[in-house]
Amino acid sequence: MASSLSTKPFLGALSSDEPSRFGSLRHSDLRSAVLRISTSRQSRPRTLEIKAVGSTYGNYFRVTTFGESHGGGVGCVVDGCPPRVPLSEADLQVDLDRRRPGQSRITTPRKETDTCHIYSGVAEGFTTGSPIMIKVPNTDQRGKDYSEMSMAYRPSHADATYDFKYGTRSVEGGGRSSARETIGRVAAGAVAKKILKAYAGTEILAYVSQAHKIVLPEGLVDHETLTLDQVESNIVRCPDPEYAEKMIAAIDAVRVRGDSVGGVVTCIVRNVPRGLGSPVFDKLEAELAKAALSLPATKGFEFGSGFAGTFLTGSEHNDEFFMDEHGRVRTRTNRSGGIQGGISNGETIHMRIAFKPTSTIGRKQHTVTRDKKETELIARGRHDPCVVPRAVPMVEASVALVLIDQLLAQYAQCQLFPINPEFQEPLQQPTLEQSGISL
Repeated sequence: MASSLSTKPFLGALSSDEPSRFGSLRHSDLRSAVLRISTSRQSRPRTLEIKAVGSTYGNYFRVTTFGESHGGGVGCVVDGCPPRVPLSEADLQVDLDRRRPGQSRITTPRKETDTCHIYSGVAEGFTTGSPIMIKVPNTDQRGKDYSEMSMAYRPSHADATYDFKYGTRSVEGGGRSSARETIGRVAAGAVAKKILKAYAGTEILAYVSQAHKIVLPEGLVDHETLTLDQVESNIVRCPDPEYAEKMIAAIDAVRVRGDSVGGVVTCIVRNVPRGLGSPVFDKLEAELAKAALSLPATKGFEFGSGFAGTFLTGSEHNDEFFMDEHGRVRTRTNRSGGIQGGISNGETIHMRIAFKPTSTIGRKQHTVTRDKKETELIARGRHDPCVVPRAVPMVEASVALVLIDQLLAQYAQCQLFPINPEFQEPLQQPTLEQSGISL
């Protein structure tokens, strides 16, 4: 059978009389972010930029995070934020303080104030519609703590895979794989939460529902009345005091042994506008899963009934519809988790995110060095014995970034022309006084 492969050179390929265009490429040349590529023999070379990938989320509310664990600082750039939103550094600092290290004995002892600074996009206390740049300096750096880890890979850490992918890595603190990267997400998420709250009264609350083998029983927390004060009432961020004490004890038990444990964060979203999410590849639950699983140490994502729903029949699982006293279509149960067909139905969204035990531990482990020799490693440094208490604001921020991006998409596509009142509800139009926004 004759081959169907073409013998013609692919677009931009080197001709036989051009053997040296890349043949003399030096290692130092690889550091350049610009390559000159000729797209045909006749055309003049074009200058193409190689853009960084993997550090940006969103299409309409677009967030790019930057910085590394032990560099000069970390932060984000938010592009697409609506103008005239009241915003100050104090608004962001609330969630950054919930995320920062050194909060209690069950978190890393690294001491950082995580004080944020807004460098652009805000004038006279209001957003201008231009990109918002937020930065938090690193002040408590101990690069020497990572001397052994610069030579040996930490088991289950990103040390090895960063080398496999890039051929180089930031050895101090894990670089971009460190949870300090999430400062940018939390800062941007605080902006998103403020807009969602002002526009639709949307509330995003996360809490710890499992630490190691201590599991908060289903239904013990009332999602309709849960408050931030209840979540923040203890150092493990579990709203039930009895189970909070059990979780703290479980974390303490491994902390003193130089070990770590994982857990689960549950997140709920109340007062969600209907219609968010775009089938088929951009379903709302798919976007939420992507945002949640992009957080460090995540290993699982469920929404609604999750895996437990597989044990039910259709008649047991289906959420039956009814008309409420306000003439709105509602569901009597919420096993769908507030999302059906990839689109929000207005019910409370609830999801669960699983976090693995912290991979950097103070116990001897077998590993391999960067020069491919087997060795043993006892990791030094300051690390969380359990990441879930500090992951709570990270989860909230990730969910907020998804919802604000989907809200802007819904507004652009489905609210541009008059809606069909037989089926659709208008997106809430708050007054300037209600939203706290002024001209």
